[in-house]
Amino acid sequence: MGMVSLEQLVEAVNDLPALPHVVVQVMKLSEDPDSTAQDINNVLTQDQSMTARVLRLANSAFYGFPRRISTVTDAVVLLGFRTIRSIVLAASVSEILNKEIGGYALEPGELWHHSQSSAIAARIVSKRIKYPAVDVAYTAALLHDIGKVILNSYMKEAYYEVVEKVENTNIPFNEAEMAVMGYDHAQAGARVAEKWNLPPELVEAIMLHHEPEKATINKKLTAIVHVADIISVTMGIGVGVDGMLYSISSEAMELLGISEIDIESIISEMADVVSDQQSFAIEK
Repeated sequence: MGMVSLEQLVEAVNDLPALPHVVVQVMKLSEDPDSTAQDINNVLTQDQSMTARVLRLANSAFYGFPRRISTVTDAVVLLGFRTIRSIVLAASVSEILNKEIGGYALEPGELWHHSQSSAIAARIVSKRIKYPAVDVAYTAALLHDIGKVILNSYMKEAYYEVVEKVENTNIPFNEAEMAVMGYDHAQAGARVAEKWNLPPELVEAIMLHHEPEKATINKKLTAIVHVADIISVTMGIGVGVDGMLYSISSEAMELLGISEIDIESIISEMADVVSDQQSFAIEK
């Protein structure tokens, strides 16, 4: 198997679209203090399928809004700019994450389920520890495994070698990826986030979601994404072949001030939201 550098790999990946123009515009608007709900509505409604997905997510149990949200303008007014930004991003990456990721033994939809449930867990953890940037945590957790999409075709070749290494040496899956390929899905994901011009703290949270103690830009954010990922794995959501040997970082838990008991209570809180299929609804 010819070794390809991570740069070459990310350059060569054409399955990975740039973020849709509409999403980029919404991101810009949501950061501009002068923009209005109407501005966001005008941009989003240029893309019908995106609008439908945004409204479906806005009405899911995850946001728990008591009455039906029927227009983008309502969604912005009722849920706020930041939340809309994370919903729009979720709606746009859902398609990318919904493919079959055979290189990781993930059926169609499984990576999306894992990503969205990790994002939901990150939001719950953030609220519980009063982390102010809830929607940044949601977004980082949503994207933490985006590298699997890029490594998918490459892993189809490397797969057996990686799995064999995991089984024989009992090292975590990402370390086996490193040993075989020279990089892992977390690094590949960080490159994607850079390509999308996401903020450095998001790039870091994706890159270090298995080793949160190495974070320097935003240790808390990376710790939240790490814990959220493990919660999602523990619940068995969208776990391919690489789910079993990751352990939770005690440093991350200490930093966030959460215990095993907190994790159990978050899992039971998650169960309701995750059973609401609308939280994952992305079909056109």
